[in-house]
Amino acid sequence: MSCDNDQTDAKPLLSRGSSVSSGSFNQMQRRRVSGKLGKPERQQSFSRDIGRAAAETYLLTRLTITLLRYLGVGYRWITRLAALGIYAALLMPGFLQVAYYYFFSSQVRRSIVYGDQPRNRLDLYFPKNLDGPKPVVAFVTGGAWIIGYKAWGSLLGQQLAERDIIVACIDYRNFPQGTIGDMVTDASEGISFICNNIAEYGGDPNRIYLMGQSAGAHISACALLDQAIREAKGEESISWSVSQIKAYFGLSGGYNLCKLVDHFNNRGLYRSLFLSIMEGEESLKCFSPGVRIEDPSIRNAVSLLPPVILFHGTADYSIPSFASKDFAVALQRLGAQTELILFDGKTHSDLFLQDPLRGGKDAMFDHLVAVVHAGDEEALAKDAMAPPRRRLVPEVLLRMASYISPF
Repeated sequence: MSCDNDQTDAKPLLSRGSSVSSGSFNQMQRRRVSGKLGKPERQQSFSRDIGRAAAETYLLTRLTITLLRYLGVGYRWITRLAALGIYAALLMPGFLQVAYYYFFSSQVRRSIVYGDQPRNRLDLYFPKNLDGPKPVVAFVTGGAWIIGYKAWGSLLGQQLAERDIIVACIDYRNFPQGTIGDMVTDASEGISFICNNIAEYGGDPNRIYLMGQSAGAHISACALLDQAIREAKGEESISWSVSQIKAYFGLSGGYNLCKLVDHFNNRGLYRSLFLSIMEGEESLKCFSPGVRIEDPSIRNAVSLLPPVILFHGTADYSIPSFASKDFAVALQRLGAQTELILFDGKTHSDLFLQDPLRGGKDAMFDHLVAVVHAGDEEALAKDAMAPPRRRLVPEVLLRMASYISPF
């Protein structure tokens, strides 16, 4: 495969219908304001929610079984799966509250279709008050390119929605259902749908931000850079533009796979499996934004990138913080507007899970909200008066989870 081949050959989605029309969305808004739903409609909605949950559980179970065939059953994976089970059990008080919000809140619209491929769905999280166009964060969740799922962003979606920000969590094909090229294509199509259709859902198309976490940070960075390269080449058949993205947030991401493949192998994401996900060793550079931006032939593309803000914990052992440091240095050297924020002693899961579940003040969350609300004095004033985020898990369980975490 050549790096010149476009991985995001997405078709324009302006004419493609979403799962709800403008009229039905207006009806949804009226129902939310009134807060009154008829009993039959509530029963139908509950049955539909249970059906979707069952279908999604089946899909995840089937993909997990397929994945285990690739991994085999060894001591390392048995111990990691056991640690993951204990970790999830310790955080279950918070997970149950977030799951209830995800399945039953009227502020969440699940599984909106954005493309033609399996898992081309996204979830939308709305503020309580849709009194005008709201800023939008398009979020690509992590999951080691294997277990990513849109619902993993529900905690972030809920907490940003409380700050008057619409969140769109983009699902995408994971391995073995797809390889990295499929994931990048899916992410790009999801971004395209949001850019072209978010106004119908109350979002401001002039205030769209792109964010990814862990593997999702890598995938979304690939999609963003690929789009910039296509635009720098003057291609006309594009369905969204990097100029529509106000800023990119990368949380605990890896951007140079060539430097990470051995690290992942030592952590249990074995080299053979990882190279299968990445379509072979010869493709590592093509799917490494930190490598591709060094190519003199695409310097014009780098100049098109929006401001890049990278978050990383210094105690991250899943993807070491040097991954964000190196990417930031390379971007800055090439003149891209870049900010690197390191959090001392924070692990891979602290910034995305434990800290949000802890509630209260959170430096990363506050910085994210401040960037999204920059220039909006009314929103910034509301942020200054906002109550602390609610604690969802007792501190003792959070500390035990941090100790046992397999991440």
